[in-house]
Amino acid sequence: MTEPPGAVTLAEAPPADTPPPPRLTAQRVQPLRRPGRWIATAVVLVLVAQFIHGLISNPFYQWDRFGYWFLRPVILDGLLITLEVTAYSAVLGLLGGILLALARLSRSPVLRAVSWTYVWALRSIPLIVVLLFLYNFSALYKTLSIGVPFGPAFFTFDESRLATDKAIAVIGLSLNEAAYAAEVVRGGILSVDQGQHEASSALGLPKGYQFRRIVFPQALRSITPNYVNQLIGLVKSTSLVFYVSLLDLFGTAQTMGSTYPGDIVPLLLVVTVWYLILTSLVSVVQFYVERYYARGASRTLPPTPLQKLRTGLTDLRARIRRETAV
Repeated sequence: MTEPPGAVTLAEAPPADTPPPPRLTAQRVQPLRRPGRWIATAVVLVLVAQFIHGLISNPFYQWDRFGYWFLRPVILDGLLITLEVTAYSAVLGLLGGILLALARLSRSPVLRAVSWTYVWALRSIPLIVVLLFLYNFSALYKTLSIGVPFGPAFFTFDESRLATDKAIAVIGLSLNEAAYAAEVVRGGILSVDQGQHEASSALGLPKGYQFRRIVFPQALRSITPNYVNQLIGLVKSTSLVFYVSLLDLFGTAQTMGSTYPGDIVPLLLVVTVWYLILTSLVSVVQFYVERYYARGASRTLPPTPLQKLRTGLTDLRARIRRETAV
């Protein structure tokens, strides 16, 4: 009689004294060793430790005098002037940059030529030259007037009374900032997909409404990081207004350094730390603005620093538990 397929006969059965198959045990995968990374890390840590030790132990820095000057009213007054000049110049520079960018993108050859010439000239001339030129502007034009072009004047102003030191600083920085902001805004507008323009035009929306509600909000995703870099540069560029007799943060430190020659290094450290604080605050604002405008482009928003910290602590606890369980 034939046996059904797959049946095991007595001859095929394993003998009784055959040992059982070996039991498989879990083995941990060892990560790839990277000695070069560890050596580079050790070298960097040593250099950082030496740098910090030099800052702390070198008496030439005079950290006691640094603490004395850091919150002095004269320093805080200069810091307030720096913040005011930066705020006014940033707003006026961005508005001027938007107008120049729109003129550069217009169909009028005159507007395009004037906008291109302005951007070309202001990006070529050093900022200190612009400020000094405006500071001596009254030597060229003693009075300013409003009236009929090439005709009689209705109102006349004394330029020397209107052009205060702060006004000259704000105007000079705004003119320079507008040239750079124009290219940032123009690049952001060009980054918007052409289909957005065509769709809004197909709906019959006015050009102004298209720009305000459709094109410009999408362009801000590209404009924000680039313009914040310009804004950080603007914060540092305010140090040049000292040369037009405006005592900002840097100008105040320079003046105090002339009065107290032994405190020049501590005063420079005070200026350095305050500029680090200002640029760091601008960077924090940049992160949250970029996160806000990323809502329509990414499914998940970038995590905040607090969320990154919580995630890192959670991963660390989970890793410790796995290590102890093995």
